[in-house]
Amino acid sequence: MAECDVRSDEDLSANLTNSSKLPKNVFNNEEVQTEGFHRQESDLGIPQPRTFSGYSIASLLEIPNRLSNCLNDGMSSDYTELQTPIEESDPGDLVKAWDMNYHEAAIYLEEGENNDKFDYHPRSKDALPAYLLVHNIWFYSLDLIAAVMLMGLALVEKPAVPGFHLDPGIHASLELLGLFVVGIELVMKLRWMGINPFFKHKRSLIKLVALVLMVIESVVVIARQTNHFRISRALRPVYLIDNYHCGGIRRVTRQILQSLPPILEMLGLLLFFMLIFSVLGFYLFTSNPKDPYFSTLQGSFVSLFVLLTTANYPDVMMPAYAASRWSAIFFIVFLIIHLYFIMNMMLAVVYETFTRIEKDKFRKLLLHRRKACQHAFRLLVNRAHPTQISFRHFQGLMHHFKPKVCKRDVYLMFKTLDTSRTRYLTLDEFYHIYEVGALSWKAQKAEDLWFSEFHSPFLEICSSIQKLVISRWFNYFIVLVIIANGIWQVVEASEISGVGEGKLDTYVVTHHIKSYGIAGTWVSVGFIVAYSVEALLKIVGLGLFGYFQSGWNIYDFTVTVLGLAGVIAEHFNVPFSFVIILRPLRLLRLFKMNRRYRDVLGTVFIVLPRFGSVALVLLIVYYFFAIIGMELFSDFNMINCCKNTTVEQFYHFDNSSLAEGYYYLNNFENIINSCITLFELMVVNNWFIIMDGYAAVATEWSRIFFMLFYVVTMVVINIIIAFILEAFLFRIQYKRKMGDMDKDSLVRVDVALTRQELDFCYTHSNLSISQLLHYTHNLTEQYILYRGTRTRTKFSFSLKMYAEEVKCWLQQAEEKERQQREELLAKVQELSISQQPTIQQERTRRTFSV
Repeated sequence: MAECDVRSDEDLSANLTNSSKLPKNVFNNEEVQTEGFHRQESDLGIPQPRTFSGYSIASLLEIPNRLSNCLNDGMSSDYTELQTPIEESDPGDLVKAWDMNYHEAAIYLEEGENNDKFDYHPRSKDALPAYLLVHNIWFYSLDLIAAVMLMGLALVEKPAVPGFHLDPGIHASLELLGLFVVGIELVMKLRWMGINPFFKHKRSLIKLVALVLMVIESVVVIARQTNHFRISRALRPVYLIDNYHCGGIRRVTRQILQSLPPILEMLGLLLFFMLIFSVLGFYLFTSNPKDPYFSTLQGSFVSLFVLLTTANYPDVMMPAYAASRWSAIFFIVFLIIHLYFIMNMMLAVVYETFTRIEKDKFRKLLLHRRKACQHAFRLLVNRAHPTQISFRHFQGLMHHFKPKVCKRDVYLMFKTLDTSRTRYLTLDEFYHIYEVGALSWKAQKAEDLWFSEFHSPFLEICSSIQKLVISRWFNYFIVLVIIANGIWQVVEASEISGVGEGKLDTYVVTHHIKSYGIAGTWVSVGFIVAYSVEALLKIVGLGLFGYFQSGWNIYDFTVTVLGLAGVIAEHFNVPFSFVIILRPLRLLRLFKMNRRYRDVLGTVFIVLPRFGSVALVLLIVYYFFAIIGMELFSDFNMINCCKNTTVEQFYHFDNSSLAEGYYYLNNFENIINSCITLFELMVVNNWFIIMDGYAAVATEWSRIFFMLFYVVTMVVINIIIAFILEAFLFRIQYKRKMGDMDKDSLVRVDVALTRQELDFCYTHSNLSISQLLHYTHNLTEQYILYRGTRTRTKFSFSLKMYAEEVKCWLQQAEEKERQQREELLAKVQELSISQQPTIQQERTRRTFSV
């Protein structure tokens, strides 16, 4: 049998391995008290329970002896844990003890993967049930349902959406039910964290305050059977943000909060200059009785704030401009300084802060995962092998860390990690557990063409088709067909739009779509046939699996199938003409021709999954302001409001007249209307009309709500823009430094298994790991090749992109860990000498480093 071929990417080799040579010391962390539920003490690998309050003085004094014993014990050259269980008087306790170690090691790895701080790790085995109750898929789902239900109560609470109203007692009871689920989570967190860590955990503390406040208000609603002013409802998204399934929302929210300090500095500068111009405008234009925008200092500031958004330009300038043409200089200078200079500077500051935070976040996550691997590694070694992990312990870990993975895949992971071929995993190899754990394994057949076993003439025909579809001339021909199809679609649309000379009705449009559409036009049918032939030729030439490996082929196939469905449907007079809308989508394939277009489209595909989190964050902002707007403005009727004001005409309503302003529809009568109104405010165009309307019917102080919403959405939108710019520029920089990102998006690892290894994976074989791995060097044995694949994430791309900086970060971390170990051992040696003066000379002669 050929030797196992392991072709791993840089994530599994140079980027980490060469730069993370941590000394093999079982006590290699500065915080000895955080090493886990149990400590392995026996030469046979039997874990002994210990307390969670940390090491006692006596146990600290024993550390040098333990280190010495670990060195003296050495490693057995034929350690076969897989053959027989350990023979002891009470094997049940031993199994439970090791299972506790496996479970805690898996918790450490999960905390490293989720970037959870180790300060909130469960501190005792008694606290573990509380941790496990909250950290499971069922409670995650229940917590998500409770969070969504709490936010959804805005639909049924007064002011409710028409048709969704519920009595106060019902929706208050539902709220208490959702808060009960949140309360269970907080109680369980308090159980495993302890009091001090719990109150230092910001998200839990915020949830606790919001929970107490909402419970009191819900009880009051039930007691009074009526709603009251409840501004605290705006805090309900806190429960959604802290949910396990909303990690993306949490990361985006954290980045927004981390980007705030420099943004607030720029906002302060912006408002400072605006205040100066407000005072200047008040003194310049207040003498003009026809100018309502600068009649007061407050009105001057509000007018310039609106002018910053350009929503009332040039209206705000025209009264002063009519009095003096020189007044235009004031407004031009204001816009140049505020709109084109400070606002763009703010975007630059946001982008710089965002990119710095992204890179620092990657560095912290890398080091956090490294620390998680160290914590887990210490729980999986024993006295016989203090610097290595055996397969039995690795399998026990994966039982909790990847419970859905079968034994074969666990063995493949172990074999992939064991790059040194020692049949054990060192800490350097164990650092790659996250990359290898994400691989999805499948058996590979010989990479022959699917038609290689055919006989003549089918073999020659399929070979010719295969050469045809991979040739560049065939691709050029298909591109020309797509361009011709695009030109024909423009001509076809022009003919349809010219019918009736602008007097098209539904019947005419439908008739001409059918006449000039897919089924009625032979040219369009010809294009569909050409695309169908292309798909069939590629499937024959590349094989079914090879064809659908390409995203562009899947895209083409989908559009072609829908086009054929439209032809068949129209033939049987089934209305399917909307498929015409899909035909222009094939023109997107032309993006593949231009390198810059490919980068743009590739950035869209990279950003699109994360855009869901950004959209939800924006929705949460909407929800927050919508609740506040409902509490403040839901009682005001905007129909025919604002009498004798500049915005009166916009709120006019008269059944006998066609001159309606329709702005009365922009209200806060329920949660849906509020979100639509907020969207109109975010778009900015004429947003000041809505603000002036509510300032007229409510109070001038209501302007603060609308101006604050504009500032918040401006900050969020700028961060979204910075997010898009960072993704695009990262792609460009990666291409210049490392190559095409699209071609490097898939990680492949090949591992060969012998028949004996497969028998071990699928049966209860008594073969040891030493015997199993010995077979991989027997060239006469038959084997099956397995390929592990995973899609490269932003973290993986960053590992390659910042390879040199990653080495520096890991070297700094290693140096810091070394210093901390030396300080710890020095303290231990000092305590040992002070408590045992009779053997002081013997202690001082020892070397306490491994």
